[in-house]
Amino acid sequence: MSLQMVSAVSNSSLLQPGSSLLNFDGHVFFFGQKGWPKRSCPTGVFFLDMKQNELKMKPAAFSRDSCYLPPLRYPAICTLRGNGESDKHQYIIHGGKTPNNDLSDKVYIMSMVNKTTKKTTFQCIEKDLDGDVPEARYAHTINVVHSRGKSMIVIFGGRSYVPLEQRNTEKWNSVVDCFPSVFLVDFEFGCCMSYILPELQDGLSFHVSVARNDTIYILGGHSLQNNTRPPSLYKLKVDLPLGSPAVTCSILPGGISVSSGIVTQTSDTEFVLVGGYESDNQKRMLCNTIVLEDNKIEIVERASPDWTPDIKHCRIWFGCDMGKGSVLLGIPGANKQLISDANYFYILRCNTAEEDEEEELTAQACSQASTEDQGDSTPFEDSEEFSFSAEASSFDVDDMDTYNEDDEDDESETGYWIICCASCNIDINTWVPFYSTELNKPAMILCSSGTGHWVHAQCMDLSESMLLRLSEANVKYFCNEHVDLNKGLQTPKKVVHLKKQPMKRLHKKKTMKLTTPVKKSFLRRLFE
Repeated sequence: MSLQMVSAVSNSSLLQPGSSLLNFDGHVFFFGQKGWPKRSCPTGVFFLDMKQNELKMKPAAFSRDSCYLPPLRYPAICTLRGNGESDKHQYIIHGGKTPNNDLSDKVYIMSMVNKTTKKTTFQCIEKDLDGDVPEARYAHTINVVHSRGKSMIVIFGGRSYVPLEQRNTEKWNSVVDCFPSVFLVDFEFGCCMSYILPELQDGLSFHVSVARNDTIYILGGHSLQNNTRPPSLYKLKVDLPLGSPAVTCSILPGGISVSSGIVTQTSDTEFVLVGGYESDNQKRMLCNTIVLEDNKIEIVERASPDWTPDIKHCRIWFGCDMGKGSVLLGIPGANKQLISDANYFYILRCNTAEEDEEEELTAQACSQASTEDQGDSTPFEDSEEFSFSAEASSFDVDDMDTYNEDDEDDESETGYWIICCASCNIDINTWVPFYSTELNKPAMILCSSGTGHWVHAQCMDLSESMLLRLSEANVKYFCNEHVDLNKGLQTPKKVVHLKKQPMKRLHKKKTMKLTTPVKKSFLRRLFE
């Protein structure tokens, strides 16, 4: 195994934890960006181009008959191969989180319809489901099984929000493990069936799953209910006869305690497992080989690469399968810097040098296993992200608006690990998330005193509901040290006294009083 550092063009935060990569004909595409897509790339899908060890992104397009694909984070993704010997395939995308933190229960089919040197066009179709439809979720897995000439999709695990009737203002975005049901989806007709197996007692998320023929192996994962990463290994076997499908589960020995592991395939029956976490604050530095043969699985430890000091000492890392036995790894440079989007990237090659020379190395995507909320025992959603990206000049597409990086929220100049006040107790080595919206950096709010300065919301004793209210309202905020001073400097507003307008006197209506007898004919002529 060899490790090589890759230069990444900075100043972009589109790629974040939970983003996904897709490989079509050796070309890598990414979606699940930070925030909603902008005018420069309304699809939110980018071609990931790597030249001279630099990563660049170019916008991709959708065909006119495509549906809208929102930028989903932590979805479950798998490939669906076509019939025959064709290498053409589609991607199936299920679940995930939108930029508004809404969870999706939809299924999308994404395929490439046209590819030129300057433009790539995709077709995205939403698949209608019926029956026992899986609830909206994220951080789960999806696989395709084949049995008796038939194929079905298997969905398992993940997290979802607390039911609406159980939510309150303090824990509105709290998440729970999904019930450990196994869902079979007939992709031709959209029929869904759920199975409750006695061997599956606890829900899992950020686990690893590998499939071969009619069997799926589920390895590791994190149980939010028990706050554990059990060394579990489950074997799901799916039989697809003419009648109703049958699903059985077996608990196998030899599991691994890991969450957010990255799996890359090196041969038809061999996979390599790298990365992930052993505990909330401990990365898993070991590597394993997974061999699937003769309806059995074998997991053995293999030699790890020579990790660099930066990788060894960082708290968090993330990565994606690049295909052909290679993995893209990233570490945040924000551990020692105030610039939050300064990241370092490496390519880990698991194949031999001879195999690498036979085939050109191209980036390939995996599903939600690309990264995990560090310290996965709590719902660390929507904090700041790790990023690699391109400058505006990277988009070499003719007749297309240049991507404007200023469209995205820029928090690169914010120092998350500063001492914000005299009583600040936020330390990078001991900090754990406090709010449900935090991932790997503490929530901060701008104090409007003077030229303005950032403070930690936790140090200001702000409740989560108040923090959300301040982030949505267009009001100035003053920290605990400046709120009294600001009140003292405020000049009372001048009260303008309204002048009272004199009321008009109501005059009695004048009436004509006849003092002498008048003929009726005279009165008639008078009023005509």
